[in-house]
Formats: sequence, structure tokens, C-alpha cells
Amino acid sequence: MGESLAATSNLLVYSAMTVYAVALLAFALDLSGRGRTAAAPARQEALVGAGAGRGSAPVRDDAETGVRRRAAAVGVSTTWLALALHTAAVVTRGVSAGRVPWGNMYEFTLTGAAVVTAVFCVVLLRRDLRYLGVFVVGPVLLTLGIALSVLYTESAQLVPALQSYWLVIHVSVATVSSALFVIAFSLNVLQLVQDRRERLAAAGRPPRRGRFMERLPGSEELERAAYRLIAVSFPLWSFTLVAGAIWAERAWGRYWGWDPKEVWTFVIWVVYAAYLHARATRGWDGRRSAYVAIAGFACILVNWGVVNVFFPGNHSYAGIG
Repeated sequence: MGESLAATSNLLVYSAMTVYAVALLAFALDLSGRGRTAAAPARQEALVGAGAGRGSAPVRDDAETGVRRRAAAVGVSTTWLALALHTAAVVTRGVSAGRVPWGNMYEFTLTGAAVVTAVFCVVLLRRDLRYLGVFVVGPVLLTLGIALSVLYTESAQLVPALQSYWLVIHVSVATVSSALFVIAFSLNVLQLVQDRRERLAAAGRPPRRGRFMERLPGSEELERAAYRLIAVSFPLWSFTLVAGAIWAERAWGRYWGWDPKEVWTFVIWVVYAAYLHARATRGWDGRRSAYVAIAGFACILVNWGVVNVFFPGNHSYAGIG
């Protein structure tokens, strides 16, 4: 039964990757402008008026350019479908082992990628961040590829140190926090690119490449969006650090032991704390704040891809923060 469910989980992962690829293509078409069609003004006004009369949401069109973003709509729909398949893969993986599905690097990566997509989809319900689709779905697809080809581990029971309710508390919060950091990183990178384009345009040298950036918000708006995500994620990461210390005391009889994983979790906390402090007290917005935030995300990548693999310690068996 367990082996059958594990095989089903793998099949669902491949299915999710296929749908993610379709979503990535749709979002790329939207950014290129080829997935946008002119909206008929009369029909648009009629639909908006009719929707308002029924109390439903109006048609989502670009107010400034008067185009209907059909490719973006396809991208959002297929991303939701991919998330459903991805979530089913995570659930069946957990059921196959009779536990929560994040007991090793493969499972943590699989779950973390699902949470990144879920956070993106939830944010889309409140704000139009469809322009981020390529920069969220792309990394998720790449991460799943790495998980299957490099990190894959057969479904098995947890080691004794992980058999605790603190696993659910600690890892679930760490995963949500990391997902927010991932999306904020994408925004910070786009912010730096957009800032350079704006400075070149101000100097009378408009860039000839990267025309798709013209369809994205300005650098200041991108920076503010990244800041909001980090401001939400940082308290969650702080809780992750504290919860990990409490769990360590329960599992190993000490709160802190300078384990490589513990050290890098604290390093991440320090970098993002410096980012928030510098931005709030010294006015470090714009490029300087983006560089600090990107440094924080680089520490997350080191924590995930280097510390877990090459640094022996009490956390060597898992991919958790």
C-alpha cells in the first residue's frame, strides 16, 4: 500500500511539472505581449456594468493599456491546477509513510515548492502580481526537477529525533516563511533590473533589451512589495528559530549547540533583521535594501543546498531549518 501511494505521489509530481510548464509558457507569453488582445471598449463597459449590477467582480483588464491579458489568465488557471496536483503529491507521499511529508531533503523540497505556489496563488487573490508568474513558476519547476533527479529518497519512517509534534510546528512555519522570502527575492531582482532601466532612461539612454520590463511596475513599487513580504516573513522566521531551539532541548537536551544548521538559521535571521532595521531607521530603500535582502536569500540557499548536504551535524538527515 505504501509503495503504491509513493509511486502515485511521484506520478502526481510529474503531472504537476507538466502543468507548471504550461503555466510558465502562458506567463511568458503575457510578458512578451503576445498573449494580450485589445479589449472592445463597448463590450468591456457592458460587462463591467453588468457585473456591478449583480454584485460580482468586474472583468480584469489593464486599465491603462486597454488590453485583456488572456495568457496571464491561462497562466493563473493552470497554476491553480498544478498546485492541486502538487498538493495531492505531497499528501499521498505523507500517507504512504504514515507521517507528515517532510522528513528528508526530498520531502521538504517538495512541500516547500508547493507552499511557494500556494502563497503566490493566495496573494493573487488580493493583488495583481501576475507579472511575477514566470519568476515564481519557473523556480518552482526547476526545484521540482532537482528534487526528483538529485534529492529523491524512498518513502520511509522518521528517525527518532524527528518523531515529535515540534516537527509539524517548526517545519510548517519555516516553510511558509521561506516561501515568502522566495517571492520577495524575485521582486528584489526585478526591482534592481527596473531601477537600472529607469536610470538609463533618465540619462537619455533607454535600454534596447528587456522590453518586457516595460510591462512591470516601477522599481519603487516592486521594492515596497518585497518589503511587505519580508516584514510578514521575518516574524515567522523568528518563531522558526525559537521553536527549533525548544525542539532541540527536547530532542538533544540543549537549546543551542552551534550545529551548522542552527548557525545558518541564525545567520539568515540576522541578515533580514539588518535589512528591516536599515530600511526603517536609516532610510535604506531602493538598491541598497535590495542588495541586503538578496544576501539574506543567498544565505537561505546556502542553508538548503550546502549545509544540508556537505556539513555534518544533527540535522544532516533532514532538510529543515
